[in-house]
Amino acid sequence: MDRTFSLVSKFNILCLSSLILLLSISNIAAATSHDNTNGNTNNINNSSIAYGISSNPATSDLTVGNGKLGKLLKLPKGIFLGGVWVANINDTFSGGQSKTRLTANNLLILNLSLDTEKLGWWRGGKFNVQFLQFNGRDTNTFAGSLQGINSLPVTPPFDRSELYQLWYRQNFFNDKVTIRFGKLVPTYTFDDVLNAEPVVDKSSTMPSVSGLLYTPIFINPTTIGIFPGYYNSAYGVTLDIAPTKHFYFSAGAYDGNVANGSQTGLKGPHFNGYYLYIGEMGTAWKVQGKPGRIAIGGWDQTGKLTSATGIQEQGTQGIYMFGSQQVWRQTPSLGDKALSVFFQLGANNSKTLAVNEYAGTGVTVFGMLRPKDSFGFGVAWAWLNHRVTNRSSELMLQAYYQAHIYLSIYLEPGLTYLPTPGADKTIAPTWAGTLQVIGLF
Repeated sequence: MDRTFSLVSKFNILCLSSLILLLSISNIAAATSHDNTNGNTNNINNSSIAYGISSNPATSDLTVGNGKLGKLLKLPKGIFLGGVWVANINDTFSGGQSKTRLTANNLLILNLSLDTEKLGWWRGGKFNVQFLQFNGRDTNTFAGSLQGINSLPVTPPFDRSELYQLWYRQNFFNDKVTIRFGKLVPTYTFDDVLNAEPVVDKSSTMPSVSGLLYTPIFINPTTIGIFPGYYNSAYGVTLDIAPTKHFYFSAGAYDGNVANGSQTGLKGPHFNGYYLYIGEMGTAWKVQGKPGRIAIGGWDQTGKLTSATGIQEQGTQGIYMFGSQQVWRQTPSLGDKALSVFFQLGANNSKTLAVNEYAGTGVTVFGMLRPKDSFGFGVAWAWLNHRVTNRSSELMLQAYYQAHIYLSIYLEPGLTYLPTPGADKTIAPTWAGTLQVIGLF
């Protein structure tokens, strides 16, 4: 009871402090910037998407790729065929807990979607199927990081071919209600600071928040080992409700056997007492034409959980919060340039998960040096479970530059510093570099 109270108290303090900071930055930007968009929300939204992409589209994009493959094959309107290829090489310059310095990872996803409305069948329906191929190494463990310096490798096996997603989505009531069921990636919908929330007013969304390479930008560390996601998707159902232009509520129920150590991405659905229930609500806004958002959510995991050290518990719960704000934007007539900030918070009452509390933040600059380039910096700070590791916390700092090369190909170098690697207190401060290429098709 005391433990739970302590977690919630710290979470509330972190939420309040981050919210005050975010609103203060927004007000300063609103008071000092000059916006000549004249209410052109299309330009506002397009400027957010025009440059900067996720470093791992497989975990942040519901429909992966840009559909160029389908256009090349001249498929009918309403049939989307595309995908993404991501590859990187990593070098642990110093520190780490393995003699293995160099690691490489390779990810390929093929995506086929059928839009029932565009095909002339019925309104608001969509079928989607994705195939995933991953080949890599345990980059994060070699570096001694519990949070993950690189989002591509997750858990063994590191060579896998799987049916990644298979779902049907149906919209109702002028797209204010959406139901999606099948094999899903819940981290696309929940606790995703990168993703555009399901509000009606799309001009208030800001999909491009960061191109950070580390894992916490895609999944809150307090939910690692619980949430299905990349690359362990799971069967379940997601409900999105957007009753107004700027507010949404999402809820989901999923096969929760990720918490049982099961590789759900490689298996069919299980009905054995392990379930994950999630709820999230959020809102979006514009400050002098600059989009922002904030959301809060909670989750409940059922079933008997066991830590790596043999500790057991019956179920666990957690809460989280995140937000983002575009704080500066140059008018399109002068060339699209923008600066965005984000924050993430999380806490759980678990005795078995590695991370109990988390706070993260970052800043991203878009289009400053070249029109489709971006660069940024992120901080991820996790407070660890003393039953799992002898380190009290893991602090991770990462900087990156995402360079647009040609068509939909991006090259992204990144530098990560771990002053306190979480796997063990005997691990020296770790420096690691990553060079990644991303190709959408």
